[in-house]
Amino acid sequence: MSLDVYLHETNICPHCQKETSNTGIEIFWANITHNLNKMADRAGLYNALWQPNENGMMTAKDLTKPIEDGLIKMKSNPSYFKQFNASNGWGTYDQFIPWIEEYLAACKENPTAEVSTSR
Repeated sequence: MSLDVYLHETNICPHCQKETSNTGIEIFWANITHNLNKMADRAGLYNALWQPNENGMMTAKDLTKPIEDGLIKMKSNPSYFKQFNASNGWGTYDQFIPWIEEYLAACKENPTAEVSTSR
């Protein structure tokens, strides 16, 4: 089981300049194992990463602060978070940190992008 996160460009109608209901072009995609959900929860990242839309986070801009806060929390106490490493090696702190950093960078580069997940 895994989590897929996506950022899509917002579709704007070329005629009326209003946002359309169609999903835009995918500009970012990343996948990570569900084995990290406990670690994410302890860092305050679960809602932002696994369930952003259900928690009112619809654009990349909405994710920036919660992801930054969780990343700071994780980096300030690696030994605490490493206790949630998956015993089978599929989902570790050392794998999660760069994944979070990459997603955060994409969110900052594309603040108006629409956010979606598949789990």
